Amino acid sequence: MNGTPRLRSAYPSTPQKGNERNGAEASASLPRLPLPTLSSPQNDPQAPLIPFNLVDGPQQRLYIAFFYLGLTVWRLCDYYGLVSDETDSLWLFLKWFAIDSIFLYGLPELKIPWLQWSSSSITMLVIGHTIFDAVLMFRIPVSSGLPFQPLSRLQETQIPLETWLIAFTRLFYDRELAVSERRVKPANVLHNSSLILGKQIIHILPEGCVSSKVATSIVTDDIRSATLNPNRTAFCIDSFTTSINLPIQLNQTNPILIELLRVDLDTNLNDTITIQAKEIRKLKKQAQRQPLGRDIAFPRLLQYPIKQTGLYRLQRVVDESKLEVQRRLSDTLVVQCPSAHMQSVAESKCIGDLSDFYLQVDATPPINIKYSKLFNGQENGHAVLTIPPKSPMSPLATSRSSGALVARESVANVDVSWARSQSTKISLNESLSTSGRWQYLVDEVQDGCGNTVNYANNRRADSGRRHATNAGPLEQRFSVHERPRVSLRGCDSQHPLRVPKGESIRLPVQLSSTGVDSTEQGTHYLSYLFSPSAEVLPNQEHGKAAVLEEFKIEPNAAGHEVYEPGLYTLQSVQSAHCAGDVLEPSSCLLSNPPEPSLSIETQVIPDRCAGNSVGLLVDLDLTGTPPFRVSYEEKRNGGPVTPRTVETNLLHTQLELRPAHSGHYKYEFKHISDGIYREPRSIRDERLRLEQDVKPPASARFLDAHPPRKTCIGEPISLAVQLLGDAPWKLEYELVHNGRRQKRKKEGIDSSIYTLTTDELSSGGEYSLALTSVTDKSGCKVSLEQETKIEVALQRPKAAFGLVEGHRTILALEDKKVQIPLRLQGEAPWTIQYRNLDQPGEGSTTMVFEKSNDEIEVKDAGTYELVHVDDATCPGNVDTAANRFLVEWVPRPSVKVSDSAAIEYQQGVYVKKGICEGDEDAVEIAFTGTPPFDVEYVHHLKPERGSQSTSTKKFKAGINLASVKMITTEAGSHQYKISKLSDLSYPHDPRKFSPVVIEQIVHATPMATFSDGGKTYKYCKEEEAGGENVPISLKGSPPFHLEVEIRHHSSSKPELVTIPNIETYQYNLHIPHRLLALGTHAVRIRKIRDANGCQRRMDQDAPHVQVNVAEVPGITAQESRTDYCVGDRISYTLSGLPPFNVFYNFQGQERKASASTTNFRRLAEKPGEFTITAITDQRSVDCKAHTSITKIIHEMPSVRVSKGRTATVDIHEGGEAEILFEFGGTPPFEFTYTRSSNPPRGKKSQVLDTKSDISYEHMKSVLASDEGIYEVVSIKDRYCAFSTQRVQGKSGPKLLT
Repeated sequence: MNGTPRLRSAYPSTPQKGNERNGAEASASLPRLPLPTLSSPQNDPQAPLIPFNLVDGPQQRLYIAFFYLGLTVWRLCDYYGLVSDETDSLWLFLKWFAIDSIFLYGLPELKIPWLQWSSSSITMLVIGHTIFDAVLMFRIPVSSGLPFQPLSRLQETQIPLETWLIAFTRLFYDRELAVSERRVKPANVLHNSSLILGKQIIHILPEGCVSSKVATSIVTDDIRSATLNPNRTAFCIDSFTTSINLPIQLNQTNPILIELLRVDLDTNLNDTITIQAKEIRKLKKQAQRQPLGRDIAFPRLLQYPIKQTGLYRLQRVVDESKLEVQRRLSDTLVVQCPSAHMQSVAESKCIGDLSDFYLQVDATPPINIKYSKLFNGQENGHAVLTIPPKSPMSPLATSRSSGALVARESVANVDVSWARSQSTKISLNESLSTSGRWQYLVDEVQDGCGNTVNYANNRRADSGRRHATNAGPLEQRFSVHERPRVSLRGCDSQHPLRVPKGESIRLPVQLSSTGVDSTEQGTHYLSYLFSPSAEVLPNQEHGKAAVLEEFKIEPNAAGHEVYEPGLYTLQSVQSAHCAGDVLEPSSCLLSNPPEPSLSIETQVIPDRCAGNSVGLLVDLDLTGTPPFRVSYEEKRNGGPVTPRTVETNLLHTQLELRPAHSGHYKYEFKHISDGIYREPRSIRDERLRLEQDVKPPASARFLDAHPPRKTCIGEPISLAVQLLGDAPWKLEYELVHNGRRQKRKKEGIDSSIYTLTTDELSSGGEYSLALTSVTDKSGCKVSLEQETKIEVALQRPKAAFGLVEGHRTILALEDKKVQIPLRLQGEAPWTIQYRNLDQPGEGSTTMVFEKSNDEIEVKDAGTYELVHVDDATCPGNVDTAANRFLVEWVPRPSVKVSDSAAIEYQQGVYVKKGICEGDEDAVEIAFTGTPPFDVEYVHHLKPERGSQSTSTKKFKAGINLASVKMITTEAGSHQYKISKLSDLSYPHDPRKFSPVVIEQIVHATPMATFSDGGKTYKYCKEEEAGGENVPISLKGSPPFHLEVEIRHHSSSKPELVTIPNIETYQYNLHIPHRLLALGTHAVRIRKIRDANGCQRRMDQDAPHVQVNVAEVPGITAQESRTDYCVGDRISYTLSGLPPFNVFYNFQGQERKASASTTNFRRLAEKPGEFTITAITDQRSVDCKAHTSITKIIHEMPSVRVSKGRTATVDIHEGGEAEILFEFGGTPPFEFTYTRSSNPPRGKKSQVLDTKSDISYEHMKSVLASDEGIYEVVSIKDRYCAFSTQRVQGKSGPKLLT
């Protein structure tokens, strides 16, 4: 059997007696062999579903056993909670059939050793479980007889399954409720060995006896093991974490020596770390501070500090027995902690550039590094980079099923270079397509061992600061700028720039950017190619002598000045950060046009009558760029100089110099300017001067001929005439009207300004006044063409008030503007003067009107009178029959409360008589004004309880009387304030309206509710058993009048109970027993009325209570006897509806017990008086059935031999020894004692003699002379008996009858 091969997950083989030492020596002397290479679990079809390196085979079997035990407990819970409904039984049966099938058929798939049963075995187990489920869930009785008995006999011997289950349960848990209401073990009460104590041994000298004690010892053998880093925790060391604690788990062993093997990661050399007993004790003291650390039965975890990186393996563990402890092969890798940093580059970038920076990572591969991007402070995504190991043999790159990192047992020449920290530079080249603030942050780096450094948490803990590791920064920031753009504005090859000679001009550079926003602020650097005008090729290209020049434009600067004419072409543009693009147009030709010049020629203008010169005609020949502006000066007879200007867009023009007055005139041209040379250029040096003597011919003209003059009929008109020439003058004119021409002349006029006055114009209409000729001193008569129009009004203006609906009276709204119709005759505009006769102190008002049917706008009532009228030309007359107009106001609306006996007016408030909540009530109000009326009132409620509320309500009244419904839905003080009133004519005006206030008290409707609505109250059938009071809460004004309805469930006619004059707000209703019958009653409050006369009828569905009148339960003792012994069971039969509450008194203490069935039984655990005082059942929890059934529990008799000790007495042959018996209980005592032989060692004694005796006292002495062992085997007092001997297979206490 010892040679049978075992799975590695199997239990260890049972040690053989006598071979422990040899096995230990053999194991110590055997050389260490390398462990065989394990095949991969993925390739082994027999491998378990859960690898043994995670959970070994015994633990898996233990978990399956626990799981099955849990299913069994769940199944039994369903069984005990099962009701007798077949549907539930079927459902539970199907549920457990499915659970058992899934569990049993799925168990072999786990491939756990010893649990890989065949399919036939699984099927049999499923069938067995199905039968068991059917027996449980359908509560099928199980026969206790033989299967071949007759059917009638078999039915008589059927026992419910719960009986079997209870019997089976008592094998492991046998407890029973005692009279003290605690569970005790009946065997401890029935078989009380302390009732009979002591024995006496008599020896006949000279013989003696020797006794010896044999000590036994139990040797146990436990599984001992040690594991390095059982949880496979990742460890690393850096400048911040210079030391880590390496966990070593010890299972049921106390080592005195631990050896750790360390392989250096840089050199592949190994060394051994030895932990001696002294250091182990320190580590164990630290481990004992952990929970369960002091219990050797639980694994202990030692924390051994290390400060070096490397590959660690638990090489050897020796315990106190100098034997090596089993080691679980597990390697722990301690590496350099991973780190990452940015290799910073320039922070300024341009649109379209690449980020072009590096991320330096130092860690053991494979490495996962996570970084995030922020744009303008907002997250713009995360990225995770994975760096594989350089060595394809790295075990960190693949998943491991065991804790070993090195496949061989020996690590003497192992290569662990794959575990070294690897420095990797990662290039991050991303296109920066959007301008703004870009930020790259290292969030987290994780090495192949699982060590993780989270930089993001550190940033959140210290936000707002730049973070860095010892190696470098953890972030890279970029400011991405827009690229500049440049072009020329307003200048290209077809539209050159023209600048005066010697002057500069700003090159029209227009800056922009690639973004949608404005140009980036800052200095811009530009370059252009320049060719002088002489070097520009005919095709507007640069010649060989072109020069490249550079300039810069500062923010808010005017631009770059250029002087020299030629061709300018932009070549490049660059901002402070980025180079830009040159857009078209990019070339501009700068030229210097010629300066403006002037040449003149003159020609005399002669007078045709006298032959004198009347002026000059000057030809102006101009050169330059239009428009031109020529300035010259005019001087007459040595008088002051008069500057004059000529503007023209032509290169040739004529200037006529014809003065209106005679004299010697001098002209000198002073300055000239054009479109390019805008500053006036002096041309005095060219001596462009002219002179002439002018004697103009006679002439005359009206000074104010336009527009036509107007005048009143019958009045003359005067006009001013200007005369030119030499005085005196003779003026001829004519007046034309209705085809008639009247010629007039005036001689000897000496003044150049003459006022011409006509005769009175007696006819209305249009007149023409024409100047026909004028003659001056020279005698030359000059014909004239001067004419003006005169309009003469046909009649004088007249004013009167118009009619409104046949009357000169208007009824208007107060403070509204009223238009009084006005009838005017004459020529607009009319000037009207009027006054209000009702306001004599205001004086008259003057207004101008443009229309003949106009209106006077007034805003005050009264009688208005016209005083005077003028039109545009003449004063007029007022029609005395229509010179007055009456303006009256429409009366404003008002409101008042109609008189009523229920309303009193008190201190400006209408107080209405109080009303009950919910009753209908209204108040009538009367209006004056123009219907309909719009009324708005504010309802203010001050309730009896709670916060106040205000609401605004509106209504419309079609007539002068309205009824306002009072709000009575809520009790309290109600105030109705009519705050706004408007009618058909007037909107509400708060300045001219006085609010009307109405107040009313709404009394709360009394309320009666059951304090515990829906509760069921218990009443007993017997009146003396009492009953509960039904508390009723009342609200309102006491005293209250209450009416209660009581309806039995089997009767349709209710009983009414009237309760008057209740003065309190809480009333306890006690229902008379005469109104109650056995069963359930519904008690409902029907009506309540309070002192205010307010009444409430309760709804049929209002909360009510139920009164359950129950039958009083009963209890009867199953035995008529009164006296019981300790250990007896006191049983009662209960009548009523379970469950029951049994109240009893035991040892002077009131107790309460529950019984779910009609049987009540308690074990007599202690002596005392046991009295049943009352009982209740489910129907009558509050109705106690009082009773008094008393049982006396007597203590068991006891006896002590030799004071309860084992006494040895040596006597001589023929002598006697006294045996003392001491009794406890109630006399008389009957006892039986035996004499047994003194057996040799290893043999049983034999009873030699049995005697019985009786004692009426509590002590008795008996003399004995025979050798042997004397002990009592039974004792009996007046009530009880106890025996240590088995009588027909039973022993224990017994009540004597």
